[in-house]
Amino acid sequence: MRIAIISDMHGNDFAFEKVEADIKAQGVNQIVCLGDAIQGGAQPKETVNRLRKMNCPVVMGNADDWLIKGEETGKDPIPEERLKKMQVIREWSLSQLDDEDINFIKSFQPTVTIKLEKDLDLLCFHGSPTDFDHIILPTTSEEEFQKYLGAFSKNILAGGHTHTQQTRRCGERFFLNPGSVGLPFSSYQPDGIFHVDAWAEYAILNIENGNIGVEFRRLPYDVNDVIDVYKNSGRPFVEDAIAQFQR
Repeated sequence: MRIAIISDMHGNDFAFEKVEADIKAQGVNQIVCLGDAIQGGAQPKETVNRLRKMNCPVVMGNADDWLIKGEETGKDPIPEERLKKMQVIREWSLSQLDDEDINFIKSFQPTVTIKLEKDLDLLCFHGSPTDFDHIILPTTSEEEFQKYLGAFSKNILAGGHTHTQQTRRCGERFFLNPGSVGLPFSSYQPDGIFHVDAWAEYAILNIENGNIGVEFRRLPYDVNDVIDVYKNSGRPFVEDAIAQFQR
């Protein structure tokens, strides 16, 4: 059984299209999305359409929730100027979507469980199984890691949110993050600098007769192509977004 695990498209359908094509070439049996699919990028409508056609289970991410409700849930305060920009971008994103699109996003689930072999399940979430804002990085302490995930260690665990491809043992199983389809970046960047990488990321989980494998996929593209998408989108504050892709 081969399961493609995607996450964090953030309205970048240009990258999402490349991932979809690669998934089709890999012979997967199922796809699951870990959330943060629509909000932030230049192509919210196109991303919704592609995700809906995939007909796969989708987890509710914090950015999905923000798009629907307009309520910030993270524990860290957001500077007022940035929050105002986020609100304007949110309003633009909503203006690109119709009622059917909104209802589709509202149908995203807090967690998704996929049956694998015998007594083995894949438990999918955004931040953690109990909170889509929880942050799990390679540098997260073992104490905090176990606090978030220890009670669920009978499952293989898959979460997104941090845009960081990683795997980490959890009890007899493990946790994996497939990275970000639409907005991959390093969590180790100097203060005041935020750079987005010009590739799309996802993972494939392979289960066969008790043997388990994880493949991290990374698909490079010409950064100028995605910049052109932003320039032609009408998205507010497009210059800020483009600057994140430029070195």
